[in-house]
Amino acid sequence: MLAANACHTNHLDDLIDADLGTPPYCAPASGTVPHRSKRMIHFVLHDAHDSVAVVVVEGVKAGMALNGWIMDEDRMMAVDARQDIPIGHKVALKNLAVGDTVIKYGIDMGRVVAPIQAGEHAHVHNIKTKRW
Repeated sequence: MLAANACHTNHLDDLIDADLGTPPYCAPASGTVPHRSKRMIHFVLHDAHDSVAVVVVEGVKAGMALNGWIMDEDRMMAVDARQDIPIGHKVALKNLAVGDTVIKYGIDMGRVVAPIQAGEHAHVHNIKTKRW
């Protein structure tokens, strides 16, 4: 059974509208709701254990309540943006300390070099590769 805030669909197109002029929306599992009640997807992640997710809309500003889609579990989660975050960049989903491993798409993608709080912009200024 899906949680009350979960999103369930059989088609990716139901979640992310291919028309760039239309923001992506997620309809609640309880059934069809008016357009104004649908929840916008601001970020996506593959695995519920990811520590960061990718912002998929423009205009994310500090203080916004963000909705995210966990793809592997087909459910929604939320985090409050603490900073402005550009489209395509990462948002931290939990507090991360210096030296912590950053997990994105279920894999190790680097280490934290400056503390990051949940909802903050996670990028090259606070995450570095472990390769060098």
